[in-house]
Amino acid sequence: MNDDAAGGRQSKCDKDEIGELTTPRTVKRHTGAMSGAMIFIKEEFTIEEGHLEVLAGILNICALVGSLCAGRASDYIGRRCTAGVGVGFALMIAPVYAAEISSANTRGFLSSLPEIGISAGILIGYVSNNLFARLRLELGWRMMLGIAAVPSLFLAIGILKMPESPRWLIMQGRLGEAKKIMYKVCDDSEEAEQRLKDIKKAAGIDQNCTDDIVEIPKSRTAGEDGVWKELLIRPTPTVRRMLIAGVGIHFFEHATGVEAVILYGPRIFKKAGVTARSKLLLATIGVGLTKFTFITISTFIIDKVGRRKLLLFSIAGMIVTLMGLATCLTVAEHSKEKLVWALVLSLIFVYGLLMFFNIGLCPVCWVYSSEIFPTKLRAAGASISVAVNRLMNATVSMSFLSLSAAITIGGTFYLFASAAVAAWFFVYFCLPETKGRRLEEMKEVFSKGSNSSMKEDKD
Repeated sequence: MNDDAAGGRQSKCDKDEIGELTTPRTVKRHTGAMSGAMIFIKEEFTIEEGHLEVLAGILNICALVGSLCAGRASDYIGRRCTAGVGVGFALMIAPVYAAEISSANTRGFLSSLPEIGISAGILIGYVSNNLFARLRLELGWRMMLGIAAVPSLFLAIGILKMPESPRWLIMQGRLGEAKKIMYKVCDDSEEAEQRLKDIKKAAGIDQNCTDDIVEIPKSRTAGEDGVWKELLIRPTPTVRRMLIAGVGIHFFEHATGVEAVILYGPRIFKKAGVTARSKLLLATIGVGLTKFTFITISTFIIDKVGRRKLLLFSIAGMIVTLMGLATCLTVAEHSKEKLVWALVLSLIFVYGLLMFFNIGLCPVCWVYSSEIFPTKLRAAGASISVAVNRLMNATVSMSFLSLSAAITIGGTFYLFASAAVAAWFFVYFCLPETKGRRLEEMKEVFSKGSNSSMKEDKD
């Protein structure tokens, strides 16, 4: 019996143990709030476009530093304590924690729950924009940004009730504590015992050991030099493929430009022909609803459909919608009169883009990078991947307006479409399927290469 022993049943930790960490609404409520707040900030301070871009992307620069620090911090102080430090830490550790505490058949569901929380935060941000826009100029945008402190407080309280990751505890030699938590989050004792044996084996501990505390061999611990050497300096071919997969999928999540739609939605809709401020803010609420709806659907099907199939379907749809949006915006931008058909199609393509993005690339990106690395390298590998994610997010956020001015907004989306084409081929050739595989089996999955994964898909 292995991690799949639950036979499709969700572990009790689904709601009781992981729920608080997997709803970090404050992490990206900033994005939804900033989308509308920028309209009023520019109006009050009459700042230039370049300054507005810096304002939009500055949080991601800070989160980049946080995510790089989070990996090693979580190896030293634990996954649970790391979660409450800040945005960069929470983004990196939430899916890793969920992946380590869940069983193979529910790991995709639990690891993608943070994205539901993030989507809810963005939607709340858009709704609050619409409400606070009715206040006077000086107060409205400040309320849009300041209200994000409220969910942060609830997150801090929730973390106090979370158990530590049993995999991290075993890597520290604290078998007794790990056993108690494993029995708490599994459906039955047989499943708990089997999962404990698998983790012990991966950590180099006798599977039949019953001691509460043991000494872990130095070669198995997460020492500073050892981790970076194995991950970056002298990685094995298997670890190199894991790192390329993790970093690559995070790179393409934002290289395809969806963050521009979320953050600069009002500006894009204005280019398409929506000019009234109230209608611009209402249109962005539709963006939030679309994102939340389809990411929720994805969460419930990811363990059934599989990571690769969702990614390939998602990115293919993004290519079509990005091309369509680019074409409509180009036509609208060069037309001397308002084209209703271009406006309607632009809105359809925007919502279609968000639908395809959130059904696959968005949640799978985080699930995949949190589950593919071996236990010793998982936190560090995930932190590098998330750092690339934040770097690309900041790059798109801080360059979209300048890029649009240089090559037109339509040309910018043609560029994003080209990136989506590259992303589809990257997934097809470099990402093996991980659905239903135990974390301890990932080395075997990646040592086979992508050819075997495509064969598994066909089977």
